Amino acid sequence: MKNWQRLRETPELWTQFLVREQVNIGIRKFFVEQGFNEVETPLLVEHPGTEPYLEVFATTLLTDQGEKPAFLLTSPEYAMKKLIVAGLHNVFQICKSFRNAEGESGRHNPEFTMLEWYRSPGSYLDIMDDCEKLLQFLAAHILRWQQERGAKIGEGKGAEMAPLTVAYKGNCFDISSPWERMSIAEAFQKYVGVDVETLLNEVALKKIAAQKGYQVDHTTTWEQLYNQLLLNEIEPHLGKTKPTILYDYPASQAALSKPKKDDPRFAERFEFFIGELELGNAFSELTDAAEQEKRFQSELAERASLGKTPYELDHDYLEALKVGLPPTGGIAVGVDRLVMLLAGVDHLQDVTFFPVTDVFSNEEV
Repeated sequence: MKNWQRLRETPELWTQFLVREQVNIGIRKFFVEQGFNEVETPLLVEHPGTEPYLEVFATTLLTDQGEKPAFLLTSPEYAMKKLIVAGLHNVFQICKSFRNAEGESGRHNPEFTMLEWYRSPGSYLDIMDDCEKLLQFLAAHILRWQQERGAKIGEGKGAEMAPLTVAYKGNCFDISSPWERMSIAEAFQKYVGVDVETLLNEVALKKIAAQKGYQVDHTTTWEQLYNQLLLNEIEPHLGKTKPTILYDYPASQAALSKPKKDDPRFAERFEFFIGELELGNAFSELTDAAEQEKRFQSELAERASLGKTPYELDHDYLEALKVGLPPTGGIAVGVDRLVMLLAGVDHLQDVTFFPVTDVFSNEEV
């Protein structure tokens, strides 16, 4: 049964689905009160992101000059940072983004809603603080709305408001400040039992992974080992009772991020987690045009080796960096996952009016 049919047959589901509307209202209210400008940038672009493992949706732009390759963007990041170079400071955007070939799961949809914001001047430390304040603001906003909606349909006012908690998957999470903050190095030491030198050494990390039962051979790369250990040994421990901010990723895992001054082997990147949900990915933005071009070329070469759709890097973005991007902190947050969290459901289909499984379906109506 498709969602429009479910909603018609089960009207009580509307409250769950309309959490999305209230999240969008709350996001805009939060950032406007913070003095941010809301911007709109193109969804159809010539140069999408260069992330090696992301596949794009490719199409063709028809012009008077002929056909041009075009793509649905994977993130509005480049365009938003060009606007910062042009003279804006604090900007945010809620928009659709697109990632192909991600498969079907409860936490992925090839068309999804992204929230991105940038503080300039700023760094990833400022964005960490924003994340805490935004989630607290949204939780209180949604709770007020639920209580008001409940009163309107005769369910009473409900329990006393608890704006610094979120109920998700049968658990209650404390979202009050401060959140847990843990570096990648600390997380690998605590949950994998390896120090920094072992973490960054491929041979040493292979031994640790093999001892833990992972399949390791001469073709296994450091990045594969790192990702397996992070996903299986560390992430399940994050955000168990409070949100966790996991920060300072290895530099090779943060292509758009500024390296740490005191240890350039790591970069100023963080992700934050709650209840096994990874909700956002943030950086102190890299401002060095030459270094950024080097990283882009490396990623494009890796994309080619993986057989991904080919395209050129965004030279206009590099030109903007040459003009001068001020110190900037930025983040991409999955709005659909925020909605899941605040609606208390564990599947995107339960908060998305038209998930891909409904849109591209052989089911008879």
